[in-house]
Amino acid sequence: MLSRFRLVLAAALLGAGMSAMPVLAQQGPGQEDMGFDSPELRVLGQADPSVRKATVIVNGDIITDTDVEQRLNLVIAANGAQISPDERNKLRLQVLRNLIDEKLEIQEAASNEIRISDAEVEKAFQRVAANFKQTPEQFSAFLVQNGASAASIKAQIRGEMAWSRLLRRKVEPTVTVGDEEVQALLDKLNAAKGTEEYRVGEIFLSATPENQARVMADAQRIVQQIRGGASFVAYARQFSEASTAGVGGELGWVRAGQLNDAVGPVVTALQPATISDPIVVPGGIAIMALIEKRQVLAADPANAVLSLKQMAIQFKPGITEPEAKAVVANFQKVTQDMGGCGRVETVAKEIGATVAINDAIRIKDLPPALQEMMKTLSVGQATPPFGSAKDGVRVLVLCGRDDAGVKAQSASFDEVYAQLNEERVNMRARRYLRDLRRDAVIDYR
Repeated sequence: MLSRFRLVLAAALLGAGMSAMPVLAQQGPGQEDMGFDSPELRVLGQADPSVRKATVIVNGDIITDTDVEQRLNLVIAANGAQISPDERNKLRLQVLRNLIDEKLEIQEAASNEIRISDAEVEKAFQRVAANFKQTPEQFSAFLVQNGASAASIKAQIRGEMAWSRLLRRKVEPTVTVGDEEVQALLDKLNAAKGTEEYRVGEIFLSATPENQARVMADAQRIVQQIRGGASFVAYARQFSEASTAGVGGELGWVRAGQLNDAVGPVVTALQPATISDPIVVPGGIAIMALIEKRQVLAADPANAVLSLKQMAIQFKPGITEPEAKAVVANFQKVTQDMGGCGRVETVAKEIGATVAINDAIRIKDLPPALQEMMKTLSVGQATPPFGSAKDGVRVLVLCGRDDAGVKAQSASFDEVYAQLNEERVNMRARRYLRDLRRDAVIDYR
C-alpha cells in the first residue's frame, strides 16, 4: 500500500486536481531573488502528537506541533524514506516554513474576502480518495496509519485553492502580454523547428552568501533521497521555493536558451528521468530534473499508441540460479519463435505463463528502457525477457501500432499567449508572497 501512496501522491494527493501555473524558464540573470531566509530554529525533544502546543504564531494564527508533525509524516510517507533523526529535524524546519507560507496565503485571501468553503475542500478531498480507489473514510484511516491526517491534507488544499483564487483576482488582471510579443515567440519557435527541447522540473532553495554552504548541504541530501527512490514531485511541492512548487516543480517544455545560463548546459547533458547535482544559480541553489525531451515542432515517435500482450512467468520458491537461467532461456526461445500475437495464449498455456492485454498504451508511458526497444520493434515481435527473481520475468509482444499521434506539433497563438501570461503571473506571485513574509508578525515558541 505504501508504494501506491508514493506514486499517486505526486500526481493527485497534494494537487487535488486544482489548476496550476507552470512557467517558461528558470530565474535568469537580472531577475529579482524572490526567496526569503527564515530564521534558524532549534528543535528540542520529540513531538507528542497528542499535545497541541504552539510552535509558531503567524499574525495571530497558530501552527501547532501536531500540524508540523502530521505534514512531516505525509512527506516521509510519500517518499517511502527511512531517515535519520537529524535528517527528520531538517525536514521538519522546511515543513514549518511551508506551513507559515500557507497561513500567509490563506490570511491574505481572507483579507480580500476570498474564503474556500468546506464543501469545496471536501469535494477536492473526495477526488484524492477516489484516486486511491478508496472512500474518503477509508482514505482518512489510511492517512492516520501513516502518522498524517485528513485535516492536514485539507488544510493544504484550502491554502492552494485560496492562493490560486487570489492570484486570479488581484494579479492576473494586472499582467499584460502584447500581440507582438506572442508573434515574436511564435517566430522563434518556428525558426527553432527540429532543435531539442526539454520537459524540465526544478527545486529551488534560496540562499545568501552567508548560508549558501548550509543550503548546498540540504540540497545534496535532497538529491540523495530522490536518487534513492523518493519522489521528485513530492520534494518539489514541499521544499522548493520557486513558484513551480505548487505543480511539483514542473517547468513544462523549454529550450536550452530559455533556461538560466548556469542551468541550461546541465539540463541538456542529463538523460531523461534523471536529476542533476545541486547547481549554484542567482539567489540560491537549484536541482533540475529532465523528465523527457523532444524536437521542437517535430513528430514525436514516443506518441505512438501500442497494442500489447504481456506474458509473465513466476519463479517457483527456492529456485536455484542455474534453474532460473534455464527458465529465462527457454522463455526467450519460445517467445522469439512464437510467430506473432495470435499464438500468445497457446504458447502461454504450454509454458505456464499468464497473459495480460493493453490495447492503448503510448510508448512514452513505458519505462525508458522499454521505450527505446518499442520504437524499433516490428508488429508480431516480442521483447527479450525482463524482470526479477521476486516479481518473475515477462515479455511484451507488439500486436499493433497506431502512429496517428505521431505528428508534427504546432504552437498556436493562444497557447503561446497563455504561456507568457502564466510566466508573468507566477513571477508576480513570488513577489507577492515575499512581501507577505516581510510584513508578517511571526512569533516562534
